[in-house]
Amino acid sequence: MFIWLDRLATFVVENALGLPIDSRLGGSLHFFLYDTVKILILLSAMIFSISYLRSWFQPQKTKELLERIKGPRAHVAASLLGIVTPFCSCSSVPIFIGFVEAGIPLGVTFSFLVTSPIVNEAAFAILLASFGWKVALTYAGMGVVIGVASGMLIGHFRPEQHLEPGILQGEAFSRTRPCMTQRERLAYAAEHLADILGRIWLYLIIGIGIGAAIHGWAPEDLMAKYAGSDNPFSVVVAVLCGVPLYANALGTIPIAEALIGKGVGLGTALAFMMAVTALSVPEMVLLRKVMKPRLIALFVATATTGILLVGWLFNALF
Repeated sequence: MFIWLDRLATFVVENALGLPIDSRLGGSLHFFLYDTVKILILLSAMIFSISYLRSWFQPQKTKELLERIKGPRAHVAASLLGIVTPFCSCSSVPIFIGFVEAGIPLGVTFSFLVTSPIVNEAAFAILLASFGWKVALTYAGMGVVIGVASGMLIGHFRPEQHLEPGILQGEAFSRTRPCMTQRERLAYAAEHLADILGRIWLYLIIGIGIGAAIHGWAPEDLMAKYAGSDNPFSVVVAVLCGVPLYANALGTIPIAEALIGKGVGLGTALAFMMAVTALSVPEMVLLRKVMKPRLIALFVATATTGILLVGWLFNALF
């Protein structure tokens, strides 16, 4: 799909900059140029398309949909809704709070909260381009499974008693989107695209830069020995390293891509991605405003268990 881009990046590195493509610096610059343009193209196309479709999907209808569905199907619906909503955990939290304020069962809202930062349409598109449809579909499916299982488990403990007082008195879903013309929908999609790119471009560049450094300088033998798919503890270390960080899935994909290229197990790299996006410290700070520590601990424990299982499963399958 991006053969032309690979050739262009190679031309820039070798001819314009005069660096051998097989050198550390040349390889890193090629990785940086290629991934930056590739991700921006895919990201822009997916955000614009999904934003246009999202203009037909009113928040009030989302609330009504979740209120009509009961039992395990409600968790599945909330998890699937998480796929087409914000790109990082901290932007998912306000929507999560809105669901709670609207009276939707807390276990169902947790299914949304877990899935939303892990899986989104843009990350899926980039995973598809980088690793193929099997990895992309399995990753998306496992993200939904983690969300559904976490929400059902947390709901079983009747967690409403562990919310901070007053959280159920908001009006987050009191407004609906008015009817829009075709021009207004396109303008909305363009505005949303500019807003998302404006908020994530720095994280994206940092992620690609880290990935480029790993691609050029990380020793392959050492990475494969200690973080390969045959080392079960590598998944645990990846999750522990990911939790203190904050980024969205898009910023972590280039890092995962570089790690895999150096011999790190696929499950280990994806577990790192999931931990960064779903269990970041800034997210915990936001959640503390609406949850008591015991409920936050339950959320972290269930999500962490799911991520570890997915990491080990990916290492075994791929």
